[in-house]
Amino acid sequence: MLLRPLSTFLFLLLINLPPHAYCSELQQLLTPLLSAYPQQSGAYVLEKGEEALLARAWLADRAEQSIEVQYFIWSNDNIGTLATESLLRAAERGVQVRVLVDDLMIDAPDDFLLALAAHPKIDICIYNPQHKVGTSKPKRVLNIFTNFRGINQRMHDKTFIVDGQVCITGGRNMADEYFDYDQKYNFRDRDILLIGPVAGEIQTSFEKFWQNELAHPVEKLLKDSTQPGPKRIKEIYRELHDYALDKDNFAPEVKQALADLPDKFKYLIDNLVWDQPAFISDVPGKNSGKQGLGGGGRTTGELADALRGAQKRITIQSPYLVLPEGGLELFRELISCGVQVRISTNSLLSTDNLQAFSGYSKQRKDLFEAGIEIFEFKPQPAIQKELIERYAKLEKQAPIFAIHAKTLVIDGKQLYIGTFNLDPRSANLNTEVGVIIDNMQLAGIVEKQIERDIQPENSWHSATETPDRRAPLWKRIKLGFWKLLPLEKLL
Repeated sequence: MLLRPLSTFLFLLLINLPPHAYCSELQQLLTPLLSAYPQQSGAYVLEKGEEALLARAWLADRAEQSIEVQYFIWSNDNIGTLATESLLRAAERGVQVRVLVDDLMIDAPDDFLLALAAHPKIDICIYNPQHKVGTSKPKRVLNIFTNFRGINQRMHDKTFIVDGQVCITGGRNMADEYFDYDQKYNFRDRDILLIGPVAGEIQTSFEKFWQNELAHPVEKLLKDSTQPGPKRIKEIYRELHDYALDKDNFAPEVKQALADLPDKFKYLIDNLVWDQPAFISDVPGKNSGKQGLGGGGRTTGELADALRGAQKRITIQSPYLVLPEGGLELFRELISCGVQVRISTNSLLSTDNLQAFSGYSKQRKDLFEAGIEIFEFKPQPAIQKELIERYAKLEKQAPIFAIHAKTLVIDGKQLYIGTFNLDPRSANLNTEVGVIIDNMQLAGIVEKQIERDIQPENSWHSATETPDRRAPLWKRIKLGFWKLLPLEKLL
């Protein structure tokens, strides 16, 4: 295994240093910055997976008071395990840790969740438990028939908040493939690091979810499960620590990356752009539910309003492209007024979601006729050589890449980075978060990244070529099956 040890070592330097070494380092960095920009927040776009992982690792080991974590997916793979271990270490030095994870994709064993929640400084809640945690198979089936909207209403938020002053939000979940560490399939994703007042706003949003009736403590959900005793709890903690400290996986290039870690984070701090980003988020539950699978939400409304203000061009990157009700009409109106609309999305070859692609496939002709320019990402784009710093070592078995970034740039001066996919599920069912920043520097940086993604060596321009025919036969057959089903409102 090549990728597995690499991600392990990104945490190793932090593990081996004494906790007191970092007792005030974060505040030493933040205090002069927050004093110099009292009414603004600093922002830095995290384009590379390694960079996004390093930022989280650095912050987790320097938190002094609290860490709040909110994710749609938290896997028990290499990255997920190491991230869990870093939170456990933070709790063991006295940091209050709260973790809120959606129920749909969680795969941690019951005793593992209960052992972590048993720590006096760790609290874990599960959002809208309809599928897995504490839910029997008969109950899951019953939920489909008695609460169909409920089982489809998920918390898609992704936030990582440290001491109420620093936050990372964006497209990445907590799993290997979101940080370029999966050997077979990785996502082209994007996060944003935020420092200052906006982090407090994001913490307030987290608190609303945490206090909501849809958030259930794991202890209550698993009260009927076999409870791990003190010996088993200590064993689980020891296994986590031993996993992260395994020195059999050392590699020279990783040692150097770890040695450079403090300087790398200082680079992020030195390159912050200071402005007044606006945090946008949905309420728990998304909407009242009275409109069934529809209903919209706060994020949907604010993004639609932002689009209506476009004068020249709109550049979007979204892994899924299934326009919700009213979306096609909005883009037609904008294009008729002279606004250029470009969308970067996945091709059939790169997509991880055939159901969503089936919805796009049904709409594709209408999108073209409306004048929308669509660029479908290649599974092995030239850009991956730049996204993965260690690409030379992986070239012979380079993984498939797919778009997962959720980004909007308007007129080259307004930027949105968040969790919102351009589909009905994000518009009406899943709760979403993100930030909108009116800043030409940041918007320009991101737009250039998307423009690089849509170059011919990285994407097919769907107006001139239909890349579906390049996909394997089995994938095209599956796509045909999904297109037969009326799934649009759930995509």
